[in-house]
Amino acid sequence: MKTGKLFKNIHLLSLLGTGSMSVLTFLFSAVLYRFMEIEEIGIWFFFQTTLAFFDMFRQGFLSTAFVKFYAGATFKRQRQLVGSTWIILGGITSSAIVIDLISLLFIHYIKDASLRNFISYFSFNFVASLPMIIAMCLAQAQLRFDRLLSIRLIQISLLIISFVALILLKRNDLQHLMYINIFASVCTSLRCLIKGWTGIHYIKFSTKKAISELFNFGRYTVGTIISANLFNVTNATLINFILGPSHLAIYNLGTRLMEIVEIPLRSFVATAMPMLSKYYNQGLKHEVVRTTQKYIGTITLSIIPALLFALLFADLAMGIIGGSQYYHNPTGHTAGNIFRLFVLFALFYPADRFLAVMLDAIHKPEINFRKILIMLCMNLSVGGIGLYVFQNIYVIVFANTLPVLVAIFLSLKAVNKHYAPFKLQKAYQMGAQEIFRALKKTMKNT
Repeated sequence: MKTGKLFKNIHLLSLLGTGSMSVLTFLFSAVLYRFMEIEEIGIWFFFQTTLAFFDMFRQGFLSTAFVKFYAGATFKRQRQLVGSTWIILGGITSSAIVIDLISLLFIHYIKDASLRNFISYFSFNFVASLPMIIAMCLAQAQLRFDRLLSIRLIQISLLIISFVALILLKRNDLQHLMYINIFASVCTSLRCLIKGWTGIHYIKFSTKKAISELFNFGRYTVGTIISANLFNVTNATLINFILGPSHLAIYNLGTRLMEIVEIPLRSFVATAMPMLSKYYNQGLKHEVVRTTQKYIGTITLSIIPALLFALLFADLAMGIIGGSQYYHNPTGHTAGNIFRLFVLFALFYPADRFLAVMLDAIHKPEINFRKILIMLCMNLSVGGIGLYVFQNIYVIVFANTLPVLVAIFLSLKAVNKHYAPFKLQKAYQMGAQEIFRALKKTMKNT
C-alpha cells in the first residue's frame, strides 16, 4: 500500500490519533512523577479526571447525534447542524460555568484541596476548550481524522513543552501547571478558529428544529460516550475523599498503561458508529450484527498479549513511568498489581463498548442511558462501601468489574429483544478467524 493511500485510511488515522495522544500523555505522566510531589500529582489527576468527564459529557452530548445527522446531509442541512451544535454546547458550557461560579462563593468552606483546586480552575479550562471540542466533533463527522490528530497533538505537545519550561525556570508546582493547561487549550482553540475548523460562522444558520433533534437524541447517547470515562471519575472521587490524594496518585500510576487497551478501543469506537449507522439506515441487520461481533472478537483477543505483558513486566513498567522511587517498593508493587487486575478485567471492555455503540446505532439510546445509571449506582455503592470498610485500594478494581458484566448482560438482552439474534460466543470465533486470516496474509507477503 502506498504511503498516500495508507494515510487516507480512516481506521489508521483514528488509531494514530489515539495512539500518539496516549504516548505523549504517558510521557507527560512520567515527567510529572519525577518533578512533582506525590500529593500534588494526586490533586492534578483528580482535576484532569473530573474535567475530562465534563468535557466528555459536553462532547458526548452531541458527537454521536451530530455524526448521525451530519453524514450524507445536504450542505444547507449541515450548516444548520453545525450552528445548532454551537448553540447547544455554548448553553451547556455557560450552565456549567454559572454553577462553578456559584460554588466559588462557598469555596472557603471546602477543606479538601483537590475539590478547591477544581472549583478554582474549572471555568477557565471549560471556556478555553470549547472551540477545540467543536472542531473535533466536526472533524469526526467529516471523517477528517488527520485534522483530529492535528488538534490533539498540538494541545498535548504545548502542555509538555510548557511544563519542561517550568522545570527549567524552577516553577514546576501545581499552580503553574494549572496555568499552562489553560494556555495549551487557548492556543489550540485559537488555531482551530483561525483555520476555520469550528464552523462558528454557521451559528446564524441554527434552527429550532435542528437544536431539538440534536438535543433529544444526544440526551440519551451521552451515556454511551461518558461510560468509558465514568468509572475514572467515580474512582478518583472515592479514592480522593476516602483514602486521600497520595493514594489517588498511586492508583493513577497503576492505570497509566491501561492505554494499551484503550487505544484500540477508542480508535475503533470512533469509526464504528458511522459504519453501523449506515448499515442500520440501509436495513442491513445482518451487517450490523456481524460488524459488531467482528469488532468485539478481534479486539478482545488482541488484548491477550497486553495481559501477558502486564503479568510479567508490571513492576518494571511502574518504575519506568514513575521513576526509581516507585520501583521495587510497596508503592510500586501496589501500582503494578492494580495494572495487572485492570488488564485482566479489560477482556470484558470491548463487548461492553461495542454493544453500547450498537444500541445507539439501532436507535435505542434510552437503553444505554438506563444502563449507565445502573452501572453508576453499582460502582458508587460497591466502591464507596468497600473502600470505607476495608481501606484497601484494590477494592476499586472489583467495583469496576461487576457493573461492566451487568452492562454486557443488559445490552445482549436488549439487542436480542429489540433488534436481532446476537451470540457473544460467535464474536470471539469471528475474532479468531480475523486474526488468523491477518497473520496468514502477513506471512504470505513476507
